[in-house]
Amino acid sequence: MGSHTKDYYRALYEVVRAVNSSLDPQIVLQRITENVSRAMQVKACSLRLLSEDGKYLLAGASHGLSEGYLRKGRVDLSGSQIDQEVLRGENVSLREVCEDSRFQYPEAARKEGITSVLAVPLRVPAGRVIGVLRVYSAERREFDSEETDFLNAVADLCALAIDNATAHNRLKTVQELQSAYEYRLFED
Repeated sequence: MGSHTKDYYRALYEVVRAVNSSLDPQIVLQRITENVSRAMQVKACSLRLLSEDGKYLLAGASHGLSEGYLRKGRVDLSGSQIDQEVLRGENVSLREVCEDSRFQYPEAARKEGITSVLAVPLRVPAGRVIGVLRVYSAERREFDSEETDFLNAVADLCALAIDNATAHNRLKTVQELQSAYEYRLFED
C-alpha cells in the first residue's frame, strides 16, 4: 500500500470524525474541505449546494480560495456545463480550465492560479444529487482513478452529513413546535 493510499485512509478517517463531531453542517463541511485539500495536495477545495429552485449552486464551504474568487458569485447552472454534467451524476476532470469552454469563470480561475479541476457529485442516500465537491490544482494535473474514488467517497460522506443535519433540524423544529403547543395547552 503506497503512502498516497495511506494519506487517503487517514483523511477519510478525519472526514468521518468531522461528520460525527457536530450537527452544524457549516463546521463539518469546513473541516472536510480542509482535510481534502491536505490529503490530495491541491491548492483548494470547495463544496457548493444546489439551490431550492435547481438553477444555481450556492457556496457551502471552501478551503484555499481567496475572498475575491469566492465573491465572483453564485454558479448559474445555465452557464456551467461542467456543473450540469456533475449534477447528472458524472465525475468531471479538467486538465486546463482556461482552455475548456465548459468552465464558467476562466478569467477568475487564471487570476486565482487555478489550472486543473476535479468535480464530483454530492449524492444523498436516495440517489438525488444535491451539490458539487471540487478540488483545484495550481499545476496542470491529470487526476487518477484513486483520487477520483477518494473524492467520491468524501462527497458521499458530505451528502450524508448534510442529510443528517437537515433531518436533525427538522426533528428539532418538530420538537420545538410540540413543546410550544404543550406549553399553550398547560397555560389554558
